[in-house]
Parts: sequence; structure tokens; C-alpha cells
Amino acid sequence: MIALALAGCSRRGEIDPTGGIVAVRSACPTAAIPAYTGDITLFNPAGSTDARAIDVVANITDLRATCSEGAQFYSEATFVVNARRSDATAARQVTLPYFSAVVRGGNAVVAKRVGQVVLDFPAGQYRASASAKAGSFVDKAAATLPADIQAKITQKRKAGDEDAAIDPFAQPDVRAALQRTSFELLVGFNLTQDQLRYNATR
Repeated sequence: MIALALAGCSRRGEIDPTGGIVAVRSACPTAAIPAYTGDITLFNPAGSTDARAIDVVANITDLRATCSEGAQFYSEATFVVNARRSDATAARQVTLPYFSAVVRGGNAVVAKRVGQVVLDFPAGQYRASASAKAGSFVDKAAATLPADIQAKITQKRKAGDEDAAIDPFAQPDVRAALQRTSFELLVGFNLTQDQLRYNATR
């Protein structure tokens, strides 16, 4: 049986003295890059998707998140954008839009912001990098499991008890509460429909 700890005092995978394994669940939003939004391709001319027309290719990497706790959880994600261009003849500045979205329960967007990252290519250089960041606030109460759900998950069970073989995470009310209190901070390029389609089908 897995005991779910809501604080960082136990380490993930640690054996509990009373039996079972401790898994640590953080109430802070986790940071991630949604599928197909971690890179962007610019073409010249803009309407083309031919490989010979690729102008600039950029990707998001080194995504890291920190979280501070108060009445609200404040999460800040930092990341690096690496870009490559096909023509290094002259100095050039490229501005790329990115989004940050707070998603609840895996499918409900509760907040979204759009920012910009500026890449400076010196003359003769094919590559450029820039750092950027995104932040989010999540109400602490909304991200915390109710006491009765915590009790169901962490209650001690002994071999032979009627409920010893029942996985608490399989119970509908526990699953619903876990989903309801789970938040993510998603970061990616703010793509057009054509750019998203290109990423998904290339």
C-alpha cells in the first residue's frame, strides 16, 4: 500500500516503518511543455513549408520551476530558447511569442499569459540563445487535498483487514479529489494553427 505524504519531510520511494512506500505529492504546480509546442519553425517565404524555405528554427529547453508557499503558491518557470538561422550574412533580431498557462485537472485552463523572447544573431553567427521566465499563482486551498481524502489515503491498514487489499487511489472520490487539486504550469511557443499543424505532422 502506498502512503501519500503532502509535505517534503519524507523522500520519494522511502520505506515506511509501518510497511509500504512513501510517495511525496507536491501541491505546487508542476512545470511542463505541452506536446508540439516546444519548438517553432519560421519560413521564408512565410506561406511555404518546404525544407529549402526554413528560415529560423528554435526550441525551448532547460525548463526549471521553483515554488514559494503562502496564501497562494507562486510558481516561476525559467527556460532557455536556442535558435538556429539559415542565413548568417547580417546581424538580425528575432522575436518569438511564448505562452504560460495554468491548467487544473489536466484539461481546464484557468489562466494564460503571452510573452516574448528576443534573440539577437550577430553578423556571421548562425546560432543564438536567450533566457525567459513565466510565473503563476494558485490558491493554496484549491491545491490542497481535503482532510477526509488525506485520511483515506494515509490511514494505516493491516494484513487481514477488510480494506487492506483496496487501493485508495482507485476510489472515485479520491481520484476526483486528486484531479481537482492538481495544477500544472505549461510553457510553450504561442503557435499559429499552421505552425502547430506543421509540428504535429512533419
